[in-house]
Amino acid sequence: MFHCYVFMLSVALSLSLSACGYQFRVEGAGPTIGGATATQASTLPPPRLVVRTLLNKSFEPNLEARFTNYIRHEFSSGSGAQVVPESEAADLVLTGEILSVSIPTISFNLTATFESRAEVMVSVKVEETRTKRVVWTQAAKGSSEFYVTSDLQFNRVLQNRAVEQAGRFIAEDLASRFLLQLESGQLAKPVAKPASIDADTTVK
Repeated sequence: MFHCYVFMLSVALSLSLSACGYQFRVEGAGPTIGGATATQASTLPPPRLVVRTLLNKSFEPNLEARFTNYIRHEFSSGSGAQVVPESEAADLVLTGEILSVSIPTISFNLTATFESRAEVMVSVKVEETRTKRVVWTQAAKGSSEFYVTSDLQFNRVLQNRAVEQAGRFIAEDLASRFLLQLESGQLAKPVAKPASIDADTTVK
């Protein structure tokens, strides 16, 4: 008898809820960060970006082509932009400079084992192709350590690898920062001055 009463009570309760218009369901993609709907965010085309060859102002030769390729690769996969050749129409143009390359000795021990670090500083800016307005600037410093041996020729190979690794770190960091800038809508705002190099922009 008790079970029958409970069953009848649950049926009556469900009927009263449905009669009052309660519907327990959720439709749509829900809210998105920044106020744009999911449909709007997904239909916005990525900006077309040209990456021009960096200027090499350091004392280390033949870095401009390699560092430019690192940036093109990282921006193609992780910046939110579509990297296109200079021969094609583009919305934005990235230019930059390799400011310096230094190789300081950072430690040694009693066995005459030295450890050095390759430190590279790069500065870039992005302009609108049509208006030439600067929409983003960023400076970054990358570093990579290596051990110094008694073989001078092999040391040069290790140094070159460390410099290249520092360049890859910088390219990855710049692409990530550009993506944040793009997603936050900051590219539409004017740039007051170039970003400085500080501890937050050092990657290794």
